[in-house]
Amino acid sequence: MLVQVRVDAGEPEPELRGLCGWLAQEPAVRSTASVSLVERLARPGEMGGWLDAVQLVTDNGWSAASFVLSVVTWRQTRPRPPHVVIRRGDLEISLTDGSDDEITRIVALLEDRGEAGGEA
Repeated sequence: MLVQVRVDAGEPEPELRGLCGWLAQEPAVRSTASVSLVERLARPGEMGGWLDAVQLVTDNGWSAASFVLSVVTWRQTRPRPPHVVIRRGDLEISLTDGSDDEITRIVALLEDRGEAGGEA
């Protein structure tokens, strides 16, 4: 499964690098997923690309709950918690407050192996 995480921050690159490092150090995440940064290609006239997302390629033992809790915990360490969007296929899920209800909803959506589509 392919999962991408984007952050909406004034300067997203340091936030994305921080999140990527955070997830790569989480034993429950790194043991079941490959974590990397995704760069958006430069448009004509631009000097180079910029970071767009953190990407996870997961295996069958992947725990959506561990992943979501890691993202929520990382977000809580930020001086100004950025808006986070998690994407799996066509499904986009916004992480807003990190409440128990929100975590439960996001985990359920990520664990749904059916055809994902739309925005949650």
